[in-house]
Amino acid sequence: MIHEVDEVVKRLLGGGALAGTGIDISFEAPSRDWAARRTGPSVNVYLYDIREDVNRRQRGQVPVRDARDIVVRRKQPPRWFRLSYLVTAWTRTPQDEHRLLSAVLASLLPHELLPAATLPPALAALGLSVPLSVASAQTEARSFAEIWSALDGELKPSLDLALTVPFPAHPEYDAGPPVTEGAAVRVRAVGEPSLTSERAHTPRQIEAARAARRGAVEEGR
Repeated sequence: MIHEVDEVVKRLLGGGALAGTGIDISFEAPSRDWAARRTGPSVNVYLYDIREDVNRRQRGQVPVRDARDIVVRRKQPPRWFRLSYLVTAWTRTPQDEHRLLSAVLASLLPHELLPAATLPPALAALGLSVPLSVASAQTEARSFAEIWSALDGELKPSLDLALTVPFPAHPEYDAGPPVTEGAAVRVRAVGEPSLTSERAHTPRQIEAARAARRGAVEEGR
């Protein structure tokens, strides 16, 4: 599912202010080695943190209905995870990098909530929208300085991009068939030795059987 979130991010960036520019969008770690290998202007989108949004966790079961609105399966509700990306611009001069970051920001700001219909198939199948935030207050335990230090790179201006994405919980299991008939009562004649001939009767049939037994008792008197 994470790779599909990468596709969403790449489509948002490539279809916004960067459309038609030919600027490379990379998901590699922005290390010194990567910086030395790049050959032109690039936007680096590095996934640096994945953690569950426990505030969105739900308990219980979710019914799965068919075209007739009948519950045919049940499943656990999805778990939500916050995927955080470090977005940086790489060009020859700081001024060009700042312009590139501005274009990235302009491409992302209009998309605060991504509708399910705009997501890749596996995400769209859940029917849930995906919240997106950019350049918001950092809530992760690690600072950007620590991240750059771990990457053995130099601190650069960056945007923090976060998508809170539902991940399906497994397994699903079949639900019991829907109830289509009322309760049934089994009756048998007084003194009948075997239960093999028992069968379900409607209330009208039960009442008729009771009347027949009462008649038989009265005749015996």
